[in-house]
Amino acid sequence: MAHQTPDHLKYTIEHEWALLEDDVLTLGITDFAQSSLGDIVFMELPDVDTKIGKGESFGVVESIKSVSDLYSPVTGTIIESNSDLVETPEQCNTAPYKSWLIKVKLADVSEIDTLLSVTDYHKHCEEA
Repeated sequence: MAHQTPDHLKYTIEHEWALLEDDVLTLGITDFAQSSLGDIVFMELPDVDTKIGKGESFGVVESIKSVSDLYSPVTGTIIESNSDLVETPEQCNTAPYKSWLIKVKLADVSEIDTLLSVTDYHKHCEEA
């Protein structure tokens, strides 16, 4: 089954999608990730104003199959955390590209250059 991967987004090897608007990066989990995880039953997200480093865990997603850490692809400060997902984590299954996790004010916008294009992400998923 083909997974949705919108062309206007960037992606991480940890199966997160990223949308850059000025110096703010919005992160969520991809269709591939939610499909692999199965039914998502719990989401732990950080508080606003939390500082995050590239490669650091910023939260947890738990499904009926597994518990996985969420990793930040960038360094910055969390300016929004989607509290709706804490209450209804299953939104990540039904609408993964509308169900953002956090918004990060970037310390260095050039860090987004390390994110994958949709083509590179497809290749990564095929190898997984």
